[in-house]
Amino acid sequence: MSLNASIAGLYQYALTECMNEIMRPFSCMRGGLRDSSAQGYIESVAQQLKIAIVDADLIIRKKHRFPNLACMKLSAYYQDRRYFPDGNTVELVWSFEGWENYDHVIVSKVFTDTEIPGWLQTEFEAFKHDPHRNDRRIEFGGTGFYFDKAPDLPYEVEHHYPDYGLYLKWIEHKIKEEKGKGSKSFNERRFRSQFKEYTEYSIGFLTRGCFRKCPFCVNKKYGHVFRHSPISEFIDLKRKKICLLDDNFFGFVQDYDAGGINHSRKGAPPAWKTLLKELQDTGLPFKFKQGLDERLLSREMCQELFQSKYDGDFTFAFDKISDYDLIHQKLEIIRSTPMSKKASIRFYVLVGFTYGEDRALNANDIEDDFRRIELLMKYRCLPYIMRYQSPTDKPWKKSRFAKIYTEMARWCNQPNFFKKKSFREYCWACEEYYHEHGGREEHCSTWSAYCEIAKAYPRLKKYFALKYGEVKRLIGEPDFARMQRRRREASARRKRG
Repeated sequence: MSLNASIAGLYQYALTECMNEIMRPFSCMRGGLRDSSAQGYIESVAQQLKIAIVDADLIIRKKHRFPNLACMKLSAYYQDRRYFPDGNTVELVWSFEGWENYDHVIVSKVFTDTEIPGWLQTEFEAFKHDPHRNDRRIEFGGTGFYFDKAPDLPYEVEHHYPDYGLYLKWIEHKIKEEKGKGSKSFNERRFRSQFKEYTEYSIGFLTRGCFRKCPFCVNKKYGHVFRHSPISEFIDLKRKKICLLDDNFFGFVQDYDAGGINHSRKGAPPAWKTLLKELQDTGLPFKFKQGLDERLLSREMCQELFQSKYDGDFTFAFDKISDYDLIHQKLEIIRSTPMSKKASIRFYVLVGFTYGEDRALNANDIEDDFRRIELLMKYRCLPYIMRYQSPTDKPWKKSRFAKIYTEMARWCNQPNFFKKKSFREYCWACEEYYHEHGGREEHCSTWSAYCEIAKAYPRLKKYFALKYGEVKRLIGEPDFARMQRRRREASARRKRG
């Protein structure tokens, strides 16, 4: 079936199911509707409403440049005349003021450290305590408010086609604002490029869920990976690319649904392979924004993935030092795949998290972080440092070496620095810049922090001297493929004997 036919089929299904779905009682939603009876719901849509959608991350995090998918689905849903015959007016609001002009306000937040105004936090606490009160004009949702306990969107919203036009007025506002500064160097085309994920990508989930339940992760709600939606549910053929937000795509081996029922047919290929083929058949470049699970990689997965029309860096994760040997093995598989030779590969590297172990975030933890960075260097992979923070705390900030965590992130997360300078050279460059621009202290904070840890723990100096492009894979390193083959041969001999 063609993609256009699939989309047409989706809309036909929605139309035929509309009357059944509209009577379904809604669950408390992440970002919008409260629990209600079907009758109460029908009464609530009997009149036209003026609704404000508030992306709190967009307002507070000035460099944040990624659309909130839940907001786009809510916007489209509230404007859908199949559910609201009189129609509603929905607007994205990029301020915490002027809300009195709206009948209903929905506030969504993805990041826990996005700090909203005190009065709005008070409103949220009251809403959280009693979300079902009918006089609530402001409603809240998202992992930024609830972390891993965020209620699901109702089915009708979760599987609604997104409103890709929701952010367009805000983009034009930002461009007009920048033009108003009167800078002679302003280049509109270059400035617009920062909004490409709002304007060039179709965004959605093919699968949801993850079986790992990592203690630091927000995604602990589900115990398995399951099919979530077809591509036709969110693809816009006028957009150039596809962005997937799947939690653990390669964990989708059996075709499970959200209820845990396995729909796999005997002899069928792995479920992830079927979905990957559907992506490839669109002919559009795609990427997995959340990264892929490196620990699951097989040669078959690598061959299928690296021959795809992929957009940007292939992204994986290296969260803990105890996975060192396994990640090493998978890196060998990746780089032995012919199509990966020139691929740009990036790893999210979690730092400042102890996995419940009885140890402080000290020099040993810093050494483990640099060991992971060293391994990635050997395989020409770029680390992207993710400093851990819980919903209420940033443990690494309490460490004696908090400044090292910060500078490690600044060094790694800027490829222009990381590819050209060792960590020591980066810190010294900060020192030179500080004095060239009138620094009054003897040393800048970056160089002072470097000198402190290097003096106290000389063994770390070898890691601080590591340089991308100069760290080689050693001939004496284990050939994991050969090791696995020898184990299989030994096991076969034991069985025969």
